[in-house]
Amino acid sequence: MTNLPETFGSMVFNEKAMRRYLSEEVYAALKRTIDTGAPLNIETASAVADAMKTWATENGATHYAHWFQPHTGYTAEKHESFLMPDGSGGILMEFSGRELVKGEADGSSFPSGGLRATFEARGYTAWDPTSYAFIKDGVLCIPTAFCSYGGHALDKKTPLLRSMDALNTQAKRFLRIFGTECGSVYPTVGLEQEYFLVDRDRYEKRKDLIYTGHTLLGAKPPKGQELDDHYYGALKLRVSAFMKDLDAELWRLGIPAKTEHNEAAPAQHELAPVYAKCNVAVDHNQLMMEVMKKVAKRNGMACLLHEKPFAGINGSGKHNNWGLMTDAGVNLLSPGTTPTENARFLAIICAVVRAVDEYQDLLRISVASAGNDNRLGGFEAPPAIISMHLGDDLERILAAFAASGGYASKAQEVLKLGVGSVLDIPKDTTDRNRTSPFAFTGNKFEFRSLGSNMSAADCNTVLNTIVAESFRLFSERLEGADDLQGALEALIRDTMARHGRIIFSGNGYSAAWVEEAAARGLSNYPSAAEAIPHLLDEKNVALFERHKVYSRAELAAVEEIFLENYCKQVHIDASVTSEMVRRDILPAVIGYGRSIAEAIDVKERIVGYHRFPHRAESDLLDRVSTLCDELSRRRAALDAAIERTIAIPTLPERALAYREIVVNQMAKVRETSDALEDIVSKAAWPYPSYGNLLYRV
Repeated sequence: MTNLPETFGSMVFNEKAMRRYLSEEVYAALKRTIDTGAPLNIETASAVADAMKTWATENGATHYAHWFQPHTGYTAEKHESFLMPDGSGGILMEFSGRELVKGEADGSSFPSGGLRATFEARGYTAWDPTSYAFIKDGVLCIPTAFCSYGGHALDKKTPLLRSMDALNTQAKRFLRIFGTECGSVYPTVGLEQEYFLVDRDRYEKRKDLIYTGHTLLGAKPPKGQELDDHYYGALKLRVSAFMKDLDAELWRLGIPAKTEHNEAAPAQHELAPVYAKCNVAVDHNQLMMEVMKKVAKRNGMACLLHEKPFAGINGSGKHNNWGLMTDAGVNLLSPGTTPTENARFLAIICAVVRAVDEYQDLLRISVASAGNDNRLGGFEAPPAIISMHLGDDLERILAAFAASGGYASKAQEVLKLGVGSVLDIPKDTTDRNRTSPFAFTGNKFEFRSLGSNMSAADCNTVLNTIVAESFRLFSERLEGADDLQGALEALIRDTMARHGRIIFSGNGYSAAWVEEAAARGLSNYPSAAEAIPHLLDEKNVALFERHKVYSRAELAAVEEIFLENYCKQVHIDASVTSEMVRRDILPAVIGYGRSIAEAIDVKERIVGYHRFPHRAESDLLDRVSTLCDELSRRRAALDAAIERTIAIPTLPERALAYREIVVNQMAKVRETSDALEDIVSKAAWPYPSYGNLLYRV
């Protein structure tokens, strides 16, 4: 790629393309819609549609599709050609404004949580003009929202857009108290995407990777990540080629992929784009995951996006860096040079503190899944208990305000390395805390709990809404205050007194923190099965209804979908585990045991002066036979647990049973299977080992 400025975004109907293909009047109208949410009339939409079609066909597109994000967590698209018979045996290439702004999709075949019966099929897709259309594989993809015939949201984008509207409304109201007027306030998001790359041939020999995206069985290799030698290490040639190929694909699609490196675990890597407006960043991430898989396959590899592809080493997260910007480009989370004097900044920090504490359950639910249950709580992933890390300086400032005292911010320190040729390094006012789920990192908040395979829409919908609620309450308290400074200090003091319990800067992995969190009254939901049923707690329903992000019916549907997904994910994992053992591992181990027995028999039948000892063979056969019988029993117990759990009628109880019974029985099967893998010969074992997967790229 020799001309990156020209190539970047070449497959996107972005502002550069709009200026070229739209009249000034139509461009101005569309820009108003993008910037302010002003509605488009059908005449303008028709002009935009015609321009999109011209641009797309000139770039090789033959079809268009409304590209949307149903509750599967993935994307969906239905392709329609531009072709239209002209009545004379020829064709026209047509694309109308009505086809742009509205499409139809089956509203009952996607997860709906009971909002749609199977026979009620009609659903609609509606154009989201704030996210640019793009060309993918010869198809013009139009980002859209997805709703039912009755107007209920059936996707992740619609609530996200509603939450952004709520945040914009309440943030502008809050800023006016400080004399700040702006056209809009919007959340920005930067998503650090972690992933694994494994050889494609070995991937295709493992049923667990094919069916579930992660290994369900597998003995630890002799070397894991103990030496810390993979993190930021030199890229292997195949990985480097993949990253270059991936960059080229993403840049053409207007996704500003920027940072890439080896992660901590062997075969693990990270890709991070530049920050974007929240809904655009979520769209980009969904598209990025799709492209990563495609490019990996093209390069002879498989891209694993599961939260915990391998036991015993780091899992993969998707760190969600959330910020607040005005349309004038002001970062509202930037403390400036004198944060103690920046009353607005401190009040906004307090708004986020209140939001995270009051709705810690919602943040936990927004990252809840069967896969993420395997990741949270170790190997650099944050614990399930939600807490905040603000850094020493900011915490002291807020504590001083809470105590009605003064505080002088520390001058910026400088690290002197003692090497004349190396410049002194300005030192940040706080260190990073890898065990903190929600940390302030200087001018944004990093929510580290999101799993790598998950849509970022859910957690950002929650973040936007809960902060909007804080702004609403803070505005009600401060508006019309005779002494704004005094009212603000009282607000900070009261907020820290009530919600300061959420701030914790220690080791989130320690058992002592679990006890301390309980004493503070923080919620602790170790699993998704325990967290998700709290989505419909009355305070949460009231929050989402107040800001028109979810109706009660929509929220009930989301809860049902989350619980169903959890049950289905665990059920598939358990079923694949059982099949791997029943059809592959047990036959292989029995055959291996037979070969040992035959070797013993040969030695025992040799006659003459020499008798050959076979203690090693006998001990090995005894160990293999004992473990083989144990594995068979545990697999049968797993099947029985699955059958019992399926029969449980209510979703919350069924999810808990999957967590407490089926998952535990899977662990017992794995324990025995992994013990067998450690002693059965490599030639006899039916699946590629961890070592072959992690170190053969």
